[in-house]
Amino acid sequence: MSTELKASQKTLYETDFVQWIETTVEQLRSQNYSCVDWQNLIEEIEDMSRRERKSLKSNLVVILLHLLKWQHQPELRSGSWRGSIREHRRRVNDDLKDSPSLTPYFQEVFAECYANAREQAADETGLPLETFPVNCPYFPEQVLNSEYLPD
Repeated sequence: MSTELKASQKTLYETDFVQWIETTVEQLRSQNYSCVDWQNLIEEIEDMSRRERKSLKSNLVVILLHLLKWQHQPELRSGSWRGSIREHRRRVNDDLKDSPSLTPYFQEVFAECYANAREQAADETGLPLETFPVNCPYFPEQVLNSEYLPD
């Protein structure tokens, strides 16, 4: 690939990401592999996996946070909390359905996400951290079950 072509691809990647994607897709479809910006394409594919994992963790923390708040502040329960739990469960369940290979990762980060949710719950509620159990009181299956809410 010529130096000029490499320079123009890099510029396109840096200046118009959407056009870079469309150009790259067209090059792949037409099997014009010599013109593909492989370095940036590989980085973007790797980033996709990282983004999926970050999204899963973020949604899991929100579910756990709201379950803790639901359980420990029953007087403040609201449709907003219930809706948030439902929405973030849907997102995690969709992610696991679309990418079953994320299931072991879900299990791997479950305790870490709970620890983060526990700290955030203390921050948001003003309750002492010790109010919330050190170990997650919910099973992963409960966390993902659209009908489950703790007493």
